[in-house]
Amino acid sequence: MQKTRLRDLREDKDLLQKDIANILGMKQQQYSRYETDENEITVTLLKQLADFYGTSTDYILRLTSEKKPYPRD
Repeated sequence: MQKTRLRDLREDKDLLQKDIANILGMKQQQYSRYETDENEITVTLLKQLADFYGTSTDYILRLTSEKKPYPRD
């Protein structure tokens, strides 16, 4: 199984799944399913994670390799 960007981003910050789950207000098992692509991530959650990690939703979704977020208008 390929490592997801969510896992890479989390590990870059030396955080555990339970840390991110607490920030998002969910159980670790639920967050784990997003990280392993067992559950499809919602747009709202995707935006929250992009903001938290300071990246773009496209980077998390592997649509770009540019980690830096897009400039805001």
